[in-house]
Amino acid sequence: MSCFETGTVVSLERRDVVTLPDVRGATLRVMRGTLWVTQHGSREDVVLRGGDNWVVERNGPTVVEAQNDALFCVAGALALDDRDAVAGHPARRGIGATLQRLLHAPNRETAPYY
Repeated sequence: MSCFETGTVVSLERRDVVTLPDVRGATLRVMRGTLWVTQHGSREDVVLRGGDNWVVERNGPTVVEAQNDALFCVAGALALDDRDAVAGHPARRGIGATLQRLLHAPNRETAPYY
């Protein structure tokens, strides 16, 4: 299920937490539940409820905690870091790829088995 062509849907149970790294410019769209959002470097937290939309204002970790079972969409393009713009780096990274890297379980094949 997806909200938009560029969107990623995240389902969290009560008190689950996900950290979104460097997603300035992305929009969080809450479809169900209540989220408590904390941005790196901000003194104020944001509480979002079903139907709310909110744009991440800064890069750095954005921590999202579900106050109850929640479903939200991370949509939109990531803003460029100034160094990337100057260096002519590729313009965008996918939010879906970032979330997949964060939520992916570590590879256990490299751990020794006794």
